[in-house]
Amino acid sequence: MDGTEASAGQPGPAERSHRSSVSSVGARAADVLVYLADDTVVPLAVENLPSLSAHELHRAVREVLQLPDIALDAFALWLVSPLLEVQLKPKHQPYKLGRQWPELLLRFTDAPDDDVAMDEPSLQFRRNVFFPKRRELQIHDEEVLRLLYEEAKGNVLAARYPCDVEDCETLGALVCRVQLGPYQPGQPTACALREKLDSFLPAHLCKRGHRLFAALRGRGAKAGTGEQGLLNAYCKVKEAGDGEHGASLSTHYRAYLLKSHELPFYGCAFFHGEVDKPAQGFLHRGGRKQVAVAISLEGVHVIDSREKHVLLGLRFQELSWDHTSPEEEESVLWLEFDGDNEGTPVNKLLKIYSKQAELMSSLIEYCIELNQTSEPAASQENVSGTPSAAGAPPPPIQRPQLRRQGSVVCSRLQHLSTIDYVEEGQQIKRVKPKRTTSFFSRQLSMGQGSYTVVQPTDSLEQG
Repeated sequence: MDGTEASAGQPGPAERSHRSSVSSVGARAADVLVYLADDTVVPLAVENLPSLSAHELHRAVREVLQLPDIALDAFALWLVSPLLEVQLKPKHQPYKLGRQWPELLLRFTDAPDDDVAMDEPSLQFRRNVFFPKRRELQIHDEEVLRLLYEEAKGNVLAARYPCDVEDCETLGALVCRVQLGPYQPGQPTACALREKLDSFLPAHLCKRGHRLFAALRGRGAKAGTGEQGLLNAYCKVKEAGDGEHGASLSTHYRAYLLKSHELPFYGCAFFHGEVDKPAQGFLHRGGRKQVAVAISLEGVHVIDSREKHVLLGLRFQELSWDHTSPEEEESVLWLEFDGDNEGTPVNKLLKIYSKQAELMSSLIEYCIELNQTSEPAASQENVSGTPSAAGAPPPPIQRPQLRRQGSVVCSRLQHLSTIDYVEEGQQIKRVKPKRTTSFFSRQLSMGQGSYTVVQPTDSLEQG
């Protein structure tokens, strides 16, 4: 089941989808409700629902929405609940998977029995995890762009995509343009932003501001910090053509997606897990912290669910991995990568506890295989120089790295507890600071920037 995630405790599309997608069932016919990213509903009257495939339902949604052929690759059907999210393969039968939902929850989540009994998935039409960003930039249909924009916006506002304040303001300004029209000096824009701030910025950036606005509202003072930054960014939104409110919004949808592409976890599937905290204090107490593991065609990111920042970001060339599922212990996804120990190059091992470790491992493997098979086609496409539509910006060759100091998308290895080890016989021994070979055979080692093995010296200091 590709693109599966457990989203318990994480705000996102699942929070508003705790409802059934089958509104009525007769002997042969059923009314199926498919939810879009903006929470609107596409009702479908179908025959023989139990035997209907995801591919057939997908086609029915595209026909109702009158979407172009590119939507077949850009979107997928998902079964979503507050406890679990599953991207369906075309051959999957949504009705049968819905009937098996309690079994999936018991296998892939730690939800209590009462929550499992009450949970019910909805059917959602969402972005396909395996749709490359370079192809997304080639889309010109406004409705497809709008659906992608709505989903990206929802993930930003729910803090599923952690963003720096500056980026939140830039993205929020584009939402202002879409919802409020072009910026007009002299209009009561500040008041409009104040009343709808949580429609433009993530909730954790609005809380402090709302208290400030309440104090300022009585004496007519100037806008608060978050509101003022959003207002400044709104003023700078560029207009295309005559800039009328009724003009096409495709330019602004595309601008939002382009900015979202700078986030390394855009388009990821999210999984729930835990990692060990570094030992602290005199008693060396550690414990665990909740994390979201984001996996896409580009790599793996481990995100602190509470602090809303990245703990570790790795491209597939920079890691090796495996998973273990012992019968009497917790399932674990292992990530191995290059690091340093007091300035000395070492190889580190991160342990992610999750009942979805098997799903994460399979998704990593499939993404790597998909990248390897799609690279020749992408290279041929670049060589042939396929002409793009007039006025469309050329897709970037590579996403620019965010260099902002202290950015939420930068790795914070100091907040992780990792293991340094050497393989010796059948046992793993902690070492400081080197080991001989990778413990895992599952890795992608090709091209520049590949994962490297630190060569040992004549002696190893055992820890």
